[in-house]
Amino acid sequence: MATTLTDSLVGQLVDGRYMVVSRIARGGMATVYLATDRRLDREVALKVMHPHLADGASGADFVSRFRREARAAARLTHPGLVAVYDQGVDGDTSYLTMEYVDGTNLRRRMQDEGTLTVRECLSVVDDVLDALAAAHRQNLVHRDIKPENILLAADGRVKVADFGLARAVTEVTSTTTGTILGTVAYLGPELIARGLCDTRTDIYAVGVMAYEMLTGAQPFVGATPIQVAFMHVNNDIPAPSEVASWLPIEVDELVCAFAAREPDDRPTDAPTALSYLRRLRDALPDEMLDRRVDRPLPAPVDPADSEAATDDDGSARTALLVTGTVIADPTPSATDTDTEPDLDASDDDPYDDGPAPSRLVAVVTAPRPDPGVTALLDATDESSTAGTSAAAPATHSDSASEHLTQALSIGSSGSTIALSLGSARALMPGTAEAAEAAAGAEEARRVAAVGPRRRRRLVVWIISVALLLGALGGGAFWWFAAGPGAFTIVPAGLVEVPVSEATAALELAELSADPVDAFSDDVPAGTVISAAPGEGEKIRKDGTVALTVSQGIEHFTVPTGLTGISLTDSEAALKKNGFTQVSTTSDWNTTIPADTVMSVSVTEGASLPHNAPIVLAVSKGPEPVTVPQVSLLSLEDAGARLEPLDLTATTSEEYSESVPEGRVISQSVESGSQAHRGDQIALVISLGKPLVAVPDVLLKPVAEAQQILEDAGFEVKVKYYMGFFGNEVRSQSEAPGTQLRMGSKITLEL
Repeated sequence: MATTLTDSLVGQLVDGRYMVVSRIARGGMATVYLATDRRLDREVALKVMHPHLADGASGADFVSRFRREARAAARLTHPGLVAVYDQGVDGDTSYLTMEYVDGTNLRRRMQDEGTLTVRECLSVVDDVLDALAAAHRQNLVHRDIKPENILLAADGRVKVADFGLARAVTEVTSTTTGTILGTVAYLGPELIARGLCDTRTDIYAVGVMAYEMLTGAQPFVGATPIQVAFMHVNNDIPAPSEVASWLPIEVDELVCAFAAREPDDRPTDAPTALSYLRRLRDALPDEMLDRRVDRPLPAPVDPADSEAATDDDGSARTALLVTGTVIADPTPSATDTDTEPDLDASDDDPYDDGPAPSRLVAVVTAPRPDPGVTALLDATDESSTAGTSAAAPATHSDSASEHLTQALSIGSSGSTIALSLGSARALMPGTAEAAEAAAGAEEARRVAAVGPRRRRRLVVWIISVALLLGALGGGAFWWFAAGPGAFTIVPAGLVEVPVSEATAALELAELSADPVDAFSDDVPAGTVISAAPGEGEKIRKDGTVALTVSQGIEHFTVPTGLTGISLTDSEAALKKNGFTQVSTTSDWNTTIPADTVMSVSVTEGASLPHNAPIVLAVSKGPEPVTVPQVSLLSLEDAGARLEPLDLTATTSEEYSESVPEGRVISQSVESGSQAHRGDQIALVISLGKPLVAVPDVLLKPVAEAQQILEDAGFEVKVKYYMGFFGNEVRSQSEAPGTQLRMGSKITLEL
């Protein structure tokens, strides 16, 4: 039957700025709404933390930690991380505003498709690791990687959400209850068993997700969260090829390396894991990358129950576990009658009155007021067990585990148990404490015929003794095997000292050193750059500290043939050889083409530090110049003007009626226009006026003769003899046919 979701915050204005439009999802830590930022007029995702987290003695601590983690998340900028815009507290409401990603999440996609192709799986993992790498480089750990926190935008982008929120809640709850927060299907064994996590814990969760994307199922599935936690701590992740035999061994090795039980067997951080992944993807053929498991297993459900384990968005429920617990093999109940309640029921907050660290606590998955919240019950509170049914018979072969599971069952069927540090040891098969506990349970059955009153007293006494013995023995074992007694502190003074000094300091602390060489621009060769774990951090006794030792500045060989080629090719050759400090200068050159390298500041073939400055002198080509005016100048004067500009004159000659002989009639490039040094300018030099043959005008009438000569370009002078009155030309000063320049004077005599 469908349930209409109502929420009192919908339609409200938060902090005078964010108008809540609708509810998107509800989880174990917070409820997410679609809201409008009225100040910037944009859609945002508004994550409102559950009010109980800010209540009680730890409320102020939570708000402080919440703000700190929000600020840390906001400083992370990466395309693969959901951006955090703002954080604040409005009355009892602690909230984050984040980038609103229009799309779906990885959980829904796996529910829709069952499995992903190998290519799709590796692509999602690549994007997730790329985003995590940005955080890991700043020593930030996500702690709650799961499909629900992997958002798939409509445009194909993959984004990781909720950085730092699990840490903020866990730090507060662990202070008062000894619990950790996380989705049990993806929690690293070290986080479950010892409450410790680092970048490798994120890699473990990514490995589990990769297995799930490939096979369609989570690697460890049980009836209760505690069973799943037990399998994470005690079992190796199965190879994906056990589900799909065609998957290559390289894929098996990648998934099993990411999700290795021992953190030391995993890649150290996301950048390292990303390099492994990309090498694998490049090596796989396309036909392998495009395959998927033909018959996907049923869509994964939360181990706690199949209906009430999801948020509004279908996400798996978050579980609370006791930190430092040595997880014993739990026994599932026979039935689970859990049903989905109204998400908006107004029952009391199940987080109220949480247990003290030394009490027995239960991770409850039975009916509860809100499927998005994990409840903590105090096992010593009579109200917590009133009206509950007994657990179904255990299936584990060890009798001690069977009897104690029956004796310690709390809540309705489907409830799961997380034990405090000592009592968890009592459930470990094959231990002395388990045998003692089993004997006590056997004695309880033997006296079953005694009157009910006496029997109850005896059973209570026997169980109390068994639990006390188990707790004492288990506590001692845990103290020296996995608790504080098993650890020491990494000594100070390991960094920025010679590796020999750091190694000696570790030997004094009965620790081993594992030197790893690395180049450094700042730390001298032979000096320790960093230590992992770091100074003051916890490490197992007889453990190994990885020392990163400087080899000094990395050197590379300067390539040859850098001159006479383009600047682009020269820079690419230097970058390929590892040089990072390449700069350029440029100058005009009349012989070397523009953008061609003329010289290099270092010797080609020499070995230099990778950050050595290298200067490439690059030609800008010929320098542009303005062409001067040389027309009507003599050739000598024209050359004097062109030579300083490296302009070369070429000449040709022709007659000119207007330009005197020897002067420039015209130039090929107009004065005032642009040319370049080395260009040629063509000049036309005047030969003076052209030669013309003298016409024959003898015996012609003087007027006609004069006209003929003038038309030919000559100047005519008529000479009359005194006393002669004739009109014909008797002689001309230049013989007919003689070549004279135009404008020459010819005298006619009558």
